Amino acid sequence: MKSWVKSLNPIEKSAVLITAIGGGGYGGQILKALRQAPTQRYLLVGADASESCPQFKEVDHAAQLPLARDQGYLDALFALCEQFQIRAVFPGCEPELKVMAAARQEFDARGILLMAAEQAFIELCLDKEQANQRLTELGYAPPRYLKVSDRETLAQVDWFPVVVKPSIGAGGSANCFIAQNRQELMALCDYLGLENIAGSFIVQEYVGTPEEEYTVGVLHDLAGDYINSIAVRRVMSGQLNIRSSVLNRTGEQRLGPRLVISSGVSQGHVGRFESVTRQCRDIALALGARGAVNVQCRLVDGVVRVFEINPRFSGTTSIRAMVGYNEPDVLLRRHLMNEAVEVDFPYEEGLVLRELKELRIS
Repeated sequence: MKSWVKSLNPIEKSAVLITAIGGGGYGGQILKALRQAPTQRYLLVGADASESCPQFKEVDHAAQLPLARDQGYLDALFALCEQFQIRAVFPGCEPELKVMAAARQEFDARGILLMAAEQAFIELCLDKEQANQRLTELGYAPPRYLKVSDRETLAQVDWFPVVVKPSIGAGGSANCFIAQNRQELMALCDYLGLENIAGSFIVQEYVGTPEEEYTVGVLHDLAGDYINSIAVRRVMSGQLNIRSSVLNRTGEQRLGPRLVISSGVSQGHVGRFESVTRQCRDIALALGARGAVNVQCRLVDGVVRVFEINPRFSGTTSIRAMVGYNEPDVLLRRHLMNEAVEVDFPYEEGLVLRELKELRIS
Protein backbone atom coordinates (compact mmCIF):
# COMPACT_ATOMS: atom_id res chain seq x y z
CA MET A 1 0.00 0.00 0.00
CA LYS A 2 0.99 3.64 -0.28
CA SER A 3 2.77 5.22 2.67
CA TRP A 4 3.20 8.84 3.66
CA VAL A 5 6.17 8.99 6.05
CA LYS A 6 7.61 12.25 7.30
CA SER A 7 11.15 12.68 8.55
CA LEU A 8 10.49 12.20 12.25
CA ASN A 9 12.39 10.03 14.68
CA PRO A 10 10.07 7.69 16.68
CA ILE A 11 12.49 7.83 19.62
CA GLU A 12 12.05 11.58 19.97
CA LYS A 13 8.29 11.36 20.53
CA SER A 14 5.78 9.00 22.10
CA ALA A 15 4.36 6.85 19.30
CA VAL A 16 0.56 6.66 19.38
CA LEU A 17 -1.65 4.54 17.13
CA ILE A 18 -5.20 5.54 16.13
CA THR A 19 -7.21 3.00 14.15
CA ALA A 20 -10.21 3.48 11.83
CA ILE A 21 -9.15 7.03 11.01
CA GLY A 22 -11.14 7.15 7.75
CA GLY A 23 -14.84 7.21 6.98
CA GLY A 24 -15.82 10.11 9.21
CA GLY A 25 -15.96 7.96 12.36
CA TYR A 26 -14.64 8.75 15.79
CA GLY A 27 -11.15 7.45 14.93
CA GLY A 28 -10.83 10.44 12.64
CA GLN A 29 -12.07 12.64 15.48
CA ILE A 30 -9.35 11.35 17.81
CA LEU A 31 -6.77 12.07 15.10
CA LYS A 32 -8.07 15.62 14.61
CA ALA A 33 -7.92 16.23 18.37
CA LEU A 34 -4.35 14.95 18.73
CA ARG A 35 -3.24 17.08 15.79
CA GLN A 36 -4.38 20.06 17.86
CA ALA A 37 -2.06 19.05 20.72
CA PRO A 38 1.47 20.58 20.84
CA THR A 39 3.36 19.08 17.92
CA GLN A 40 6.37 17.97 19.96
CA ARG A 41 4.38 15.45 22.02
CA TYR A 42 3.40 12.55 19.77
CA LEU A 43 4.37 10.56 16.72
CA LEU A 44 0.97 9.80 15.18
CA VAL A 45 0.51 6.46 13.45
CA GLY A 46 -2.84 6.07 11.68
CA ALA A 47 -4.45 2.86 10.49
CA ASP A 48 -7.55 2.03 8.48
CA ALA A 49 -9.01 -0.91 6.59
CA SER A 50 -9.10 1.09 3.36
CA GLU A 51 -5.88 1.63 1.41
CA SER A 52 -7.31 4.85 -0.07
CA CYS A 53 -8.06 6.50 3.28
CA PRO A 54 -7.58 10.28 2.80
CA GLN A 55 -6.57 10.71 6.44
CA PHE A 56 -3.36 8.79 5.73
CA LYS A 57 -1.96 12.14 4.61
CA GLU A 58 -2.67 13.58 8.06
CA VAL A 59 -0.46 11.20 10.08
CA ASP A 60 3.28 10.68 10.49
CA HIS A 61 3.04 7.03 9.46
CA ALA A 62 0.14 5.26 7.75
CA ALA A 63 -0.76 1.57 7.66
CA GLN A 64 -3.57 -0.63 6.45
CA LEU A 65 -5.10 -3.11 8.88
CA PRO A 66 -7.61 -5.90 8.18
CA LEU A 67 -11.17 -5.57 9.42
CA ALA A 68 -11.71 -6.30 13.11
CA ARG A 69 -13.62 -9.49 12.29
CA ASP A 70 -10.62 -10.92 10.42
CA GLN A 71 -8.88 -13.76 12.27
CA GLY A 72 -5.52 -12.14 11.71
CA TYR A 73 -6.55 -8.71 12.98
CA LEU A 74 -4.83 -8.77 16.36
CA ASP A 75 -1.63 -10.27 14.93
CA ALA A 76 -1.48 -7.48 12.36
CA LEU A 77 -2.24 -4.87 15.01
CA PHE A 78 0.50 -6.01 17.38
CA ALA A 79 2.99 -6.31 14.51
CA LEU A 80 2.26 -2.67 13.69
CA CYS A 81 2.72 -1.73 17.34
CA GLU A 82 6.10 -3.46 17.42
CA GLN A 83 7.21 -1.85 14.16
CA PHE A 84 6.63 1.69 15.42
CA GLN A 85 7.24 1.08 19.14
CA ILE A 86 3.67 2.11 19.89
CA ARG A 87 3.06 3.14 23.48
CA ALA A 88 -0.70 3.79 23.34
CA VAL A 89 -3.54 2.65 21.09
CA PHE A 90 -6.87 4.38 20.45
CA PRO A 91 -9.48 2.09 18.82
CA GLY A 92 -11.43 4.21 16.33
CA CYS A 93 -14.60 2.18 15.71
CA GLU A 94 -16.86 -0.07 17.76
CA PRO A 95 -15.88 -3.41 16.12
CA GLU A 96 -12.22 -2.74 16.89
CA LEU A 97 -13.10 -1.41 20.34
CA LYS A 98 -14.74 -4.72 21.26
CA VAL A 99 -11.91 -6.86 19.89
CA MET A 100 -9.22 -4.82 21.63
CA ALA A 101 -11.06 -4.64 24.95
CA ALA A 102 -11.31 -8.43 24.98
CA ALA A 103 -7.53 -8.61 24.45
CA ARG A 104 -6.62 -6.05 27.13
CA GLN A 105 -4.33 -8.46 28.99
CA GLU A 106 -2.19 -8.85 25.87
CA PHE A 107 -1.87 -5.07 25.56
CA ASP A 108 -0.84 -4.92 29.21
CA ALA A 109 1.71 -7.70 28.74
CA ARG A 110 3.28 -5.77 25.87
CA GLY A 111 3.40 -2.54 27.87
CA ILE A 112 0.92 -0.80 25.55
CA LEU A 113 -1.73 1.50 26.96
CA LEU A 114 -5.19 0.65 25.57
CA MET A 115 -7.22 3.85 25.62
CA ALA A 116 -10.58 2.18 26.11
CA ALA A 117 -13.09 1.32 28.80
CA GLU A 118 -13.27 -2.08 30.45
CA GLN A 119 -14.87 -4.88 28.44
CA ALA A 120 -17.82 -5.31 30.84
CA PHE A 121 -18.71 -1.61 30.65
CA ILE A 122 -18.49 -1.65 26.84
CA GLU A 123 -20.76 -4.67 26.59
CA LEU A 124 -23.26 -3.11 29.00
CA CYS A 125 -23.52 0.15 27.06
CA LEU A 126 -23.70 -1.45 23.61
CA ASP A 127 -26.60 -3.67 24.72
CA LYS A 128 -29.45 -1.13 24.86
CA GLU A 129 -31.78 -3.38 26.85
CA GLN A 130 -29.16 -4.03 29.54
CA ALA A 131 -28.13 -0.36 29.63
CA ASN A 132 -31.74 0.77 30.08
CA GLN A 133 -32.33 -1.84 32.77
CA ARG A 134 -29.26 -0.67 34.65
CA LEU A 135 -30.27 2.99 34.39
CA THR A 136 -33.71 2.09 35.73
CA GLU A 137 -32.21 0.14 38.65
CA LEU A 138 -30.05 3.15 39.51
CA GLY A 139 -33.07 5.45 39.48
CA TYR A 140 -32.21 7.50 36.38
CA ALA A 141 -35.52 6.94 34.54
CA PRO A 142 -34.59 6.41 30.88
CA PRO A 143 -37.39 6.82 28.31
CA ARG A 144 -39.80 3.89 28.33
CA TYR A 145 -38.52 1.03 26.22
CA LEU A 146 -39.23 -2.51 25.14
CA LYS A 147 -37.01 -5.05 23.43
CA VAL A 148 -39.04 -6.64 20.67
CA SER A 149 -38.28 -9.92 18.94
CA ASP A 150 -41.73 -10.88 17.57
CA ARG A 151 -45.01 -9.28 16.51
CA GLU A 152 -46.80 -10.50 19.63
CA THR A 153 -44.40 -8.56 21.88
CA LEU A 154 -44.76 -5.53 19.62
CA ALA A 155 -48.44 -5.36 20.56
CA GLN A 156 -47.41 -4.37 24.12
CA VAL A 157 -46.26 -0.94 22.93
CA ASP A 158 -49.07 1.46 23.86
CA TRP A 159 -47.16 4.75 23.97
CA PHE A 160 -46.41 6.94 20.99
CA PRO A 161 -44.41 8.41 19.34
CA VAL A 162 -41.53 5.97 19.58
CA VAL A 163 -38.04 5.52 18.17
CA VAL A 164 -37.20 2.10 16.74
CA LYS A 165 -33.50 1.22 16.80
CA PRO A 166 -31.15 -1.79 16.83
CA SER A 167 -30.88 -3.45 20.24
CA ILE A 168 -27.09 -3.91 19.99
CA GLY A 169 -24.54 -1.29 18.96
CA ALA A 170 -25.21 0.94 15.92
CA GLY A 171 -24.02 4.32 17.18
CA GLY A 172 -24.47 7.53 15.24
CA SER A 173 -28.25 7.00 14.98
CA ALA A 174 -27.76 4.28 12.37
CA ASN A 175 -30.97 2.44 11.47
CA CYS A 176 -33.17 4.55 13.77
CA PHE A 177 -36.76 5.31 12.78
CA ILE A 178 -39.75 7.23 14.19
CA ALA A 179 -43.22 5.69 14.48
CA GLN A 180 -46.09 7.99 15.50
CA ASN A 181 -48.81 5.35 15.75
CA ARG A 182 -49.37 1.61 15.72
CA GLN A 183 -49.88 1.46 11.98
CA GLU A 184 -46.45 2.99 11.37
CA LEU A 185 -44.88 0.73 13.99
CA MET A 186 -46.25 -2.40 12.34
CA ALA A 187 -45.08 -1.15 8.95
CA LEU A 188 -41.58 -0.66 10.39
CA CYS A 189 -41.76 -4.17 11.80
CA ASP A 190 -42.31 -5.51 8.28
CA TYR A 191 -39.71 -3.20 6.74
CA LEU A 192 -37.02 -4.26 9.24
CA GLY A 193 -37.90 -7.92 8.78
CA LEU A 194 -38.80 -8.75 12.37
CA GLU A 195 -38.94 -12.54 12.88
CA ASN A 196 -37.17 -13.01 9.50
CA ILE A 197 -34.15 -10.73 9.10
CA ALA A 198 -33.86 -8.68 12.29
CA GLY A 199 -33.59 -10.79 15.43
CA SER A 200 -34.74 -7.97 17.69
CA PHE A 201 -34.87 -4.21 18.12
CA ILE A 202 -35.63 -1.67 20.80
CA VAL A 203 -38.77 0.45 20.82
CA GLN A 204 -38.05 3.56 22.89
CA GLU A 205 -40.27 6.44 23.91
CA TYR A 206 -39.59 9.68 21.99
CA VAL A 207 -39.00 12.40 24.58
CA GLY A 208 -38.26 16.11 24.64
CA THR A 209 -37.45 18.47 21.80
CA PRO A 210 -34.47 18.70 19.44
CA GLU A 211 -33.66 22.14 20.88
CA GLU A 212 -32.74 20.48 24.20
CA GLU A 213 -30.71 17.56 22.87
CA TYR A 214 -27.15 17.17 24.14
CA THR A 215 -24.16 14.98 23.53
CA VAL A 216 -22.22 14.91 26.80
CA GLY A 217 -18.65 13.82 27.37
CA VAL A 218 -17.63 12.57 30.80
CA LEU A 219 -13.93 11.84 31.15
CA HIS A 220 -12.35 9.56 33.72
CA ASP A 221 -8.80 8.29 33.70
CA LEU A 222 -8.22 4.59 33.10
CA ALA A 223 -8.35 3.92 36.84
CA GLY A 224 -11.85 5.40 37.03
CA ASP A 225 -10.98 8.75 38.64
CA TYR A 226 -13.13 11.62 37.39
CA ILE A 227 -11.38 14.34 35.37
CA ASN A 228 -13.93 16.60 33.63
CA SER A 229 -17.15 16.89 31.64
CA ILE A 230 -18.47 18.88 28.67
CA ALA A 231 -21.61 19.10 26.57
CA VAL A 232 -22.64 20.07 23.06
CA ARG A 233 -26.20 21.38 22.79
CA ARG A 234 -26.95 20.24 19.30
CA VAL A 235 -27.87 22.58 16.48
CA MET A 236 -29.79 20.62 13.85
CA SER A 237 -29.84 22.71 10.72
CA GLY A 238 -29.77 20.43 7.71
CA GLN A 239 -29.25 17.00 6.19
CA LEU A 240 -25.72 16.74 7.57
CA ASN A 241 -26.99 16.91 11.16
CA ILE A 242 -30.48 15.38 10.87
CA ARG A 243 -31.16 11.74 10.14
CA SER A 244 -34.95 11.99 10.21
CA SER A 245 -37.44 14.85 10.60
CA VAL A 246 -41.20 14.44 10.36
CA LEU A 247 -44.19 16.65 11.13
CA ASN A 248 -45.51 15.92 14.63
CA ARG A 249 -48.99 14.45 14.07
CA THR A 250 -49.43 13.02 17.58
CA GLY A 251 -51.09 16.06 19.15
CA GLU A 252 -48.36 16.10 21.82
CA GLN A 253 -47.42 19.80 21.64
CA ARG A 254 -44.73 19.37 24.33
CA LEU A 255 -42.64 17.50 21.74
CA GLY A 256 -42.52 20.46 19.35
CA PRO A 257 -43.79 20.88 15.80
CA ARG A 258 -41.43 18.28 14.32
CA LEU A 259 -40.06 14.97 15.56
CA VAL A 260 -36.35 14.76 14.87
CA ILE A 261 -33.60 12.14 15.06
CA SER A 262 -30.13 13.65 14.87
CA SER A 263 -27.40 12.14 12.73
CA GLY A 264 -24.01 11.05 13.97
CA VAL A 265 -22.57 14.35 12.72
CA SER A 266 -23.09 16.65 15.69
CA GLN A 267 -22.50 20.38 15.92
CA GLY A 268 -23.66 23.13 18.23
CA HIS A 269 -23.03 25.16 21.35
CA VAL A 270 -20.10 23.73 23.32
CA GLY A 271 -19.84 24.41 27.04
CA ARG A 272 -20.18 23.16 30.59
CA PHE A 273 -24.01 23.25 30.76
CA GLU A 274 -23.79 22.39 34.44
CA SER A 275 -27.43 21.30 34.85
CA VAL A 276 -26.86 18.65 32.17
CA THR A 277 -23.25 17.59 32.78
CA ARG A 278 -23.77 17.25 36.53
CA GLN A 279 -26.46 14.63 36.01
CA CYS A 280 -24.41 12.82 33.37
CA ARG A 281 -21.38 12.78 35.68
CA ASP A 282 -23.51 11.04 38.32
CA ILE A 283 -24.72 8.50 35.78
CA ALA A 284 -21.21 7.73 34.50
CA LEU A 285 -19.96 7.33 38.07
CA ALA A 286 -22.83 5.01 38.99
CA LEU A 287 -22.14 2.85 35.93
CA GLY A 288 -18.42 2.59 36.74
CA ALA A 289 -17.11 4.37 33.64
CA ARG A 290 -13.42 4.54 32.81
CA GLY A 291 -11.80 6.57 30.07
CA ALA A 292 -14.06 8.54 27.73
CA VAL A 293 -17.82 7.98 27.76
CA ASN A 294 -20.38 9.81 25.66
CA VAL A 295 -23.97 10.28 26.86
CA GLN A 296 -26.75 11.12 24.39
CA CYS A 297 -29.73 12.75 26.07
CA ARG A 298 -32.46 15.36 26.10
CA LEU A 299 -33.24 17.68 28.97
CA VAL A 300 -36.93 17.39 29.87
CA ASP A 301 -38.32 19.52 32.70
CA GLY A 302 -34.82 19.88 34.14
CA VAL A 303 -34.17 16.11 34.09
CA VAL A 304 -31.69 14.39 31.78
CA ARG A 305 -33.39 11.59 29.84
CA VAL A 306 -30.66 9.34 28.46
CA PHE A 307 -31.41 7.49 25.23
CA GLU A 308 -27.89 6.27 24.39
CA ILE A 309 -24.58 5.71 26.15
CA ASN A 310 -21.50 5.24 23.99
CA PRO A 311 -18.55 3.71 25.91
CA ARG A 312 -15.97 5.46 23.77
CA PHE A 313 -14.80 8.75 22.34
CA SER A 314 -17.39 10.90 20.63
CA GLY A 315 -18.04 12.12 17.12
CA THR A 316 -17.59 15.57 18.69
CA THR A 317 -14.09 14.87 20.06
CA SER A 318 -12.40 17.37 17.73
CA ILE A 319 -15.07 20.01 18.40
CA ARG A 320 -14.36 19.71 22.12
CA ALA A 321 -10.63 19.98 21.49
CA MET A 322 -11.22 23.28 19.68
CA VAL A 323 -12.36 24.86 22.96
CA GLY A 324 -9.50 23.40 25.00
CA TYR A 325 -11.10 20.13 26.09
CA ASN A 326 -8.81 17.64 24.35
CA GLU A 327 -9.74 14.23 25.79
CA PRO A 328 -7.18 12.05 23.94
CA ASP A 329 -4.38 14.45 24.84
CA VAL A 330 -5.48 14.64 28.48
CA LEU A 331 -5.47 10.84 28.83
CA LEU A 332 -2.05 10.56 27.20
CA ARG A 333 -0.63 13.26 29.45
CA ARG A 334 -2.15 11.55 32.49
CA HIS A 335 -1.05 7.97 31.72
CA LEU A 336 1.82 8.22 29.24
CA MET A 337 3.61 11.25 30.67
CA ASN A 338 2.45 10.91 34.28
CA GLU A 339 1.34 14.55 34.36
CA ALA A 340 -1.05 15.82 37.00
CA VAL A 341 -4.33 16.87 35.36
CA GLU A 342 -6.54 19.38 37.15
CA VAL A 343 -10.03 18.10 37.91
CA ASP A 344 -12.63 20.20 36.06
CA PHE A 345 -9.84 22.09 34.29
CA PRO A 346 -11.13 25.26 32.58
CA TYR A 347 -11.97 25.42 28.90
CA GLU A 348 -13.66 27.87 26.59
CA GLU A 349 -17.25 27.84 25.33
CA GLY A 350 -18.62 28.64 21.90
CA LEU A 351 -20.63 27.69 18.84
CA VAL A 352 -18.94 25.22 16.48
CA LEU A 353 -20.55 24.30 13.14
CA ARG A 354 -19.55 21.75 10.53
CA GLU A 355 -19.60 21.49 6.75
CA LEU A 356 -18.64 18.96 4.09
CA LYS A 357 -15.13 19.04 2.70
CA GLU A 358 -14.14 17.69 -0.70
CA LEU A 359 -10.81 15.89 -1.14
CA ARG A 360 -9.20 14.71 -4.34
CA ILE A 361 -7.60 11.33 -3.65
CA SER A 362 -5.99 10.59 -7.01
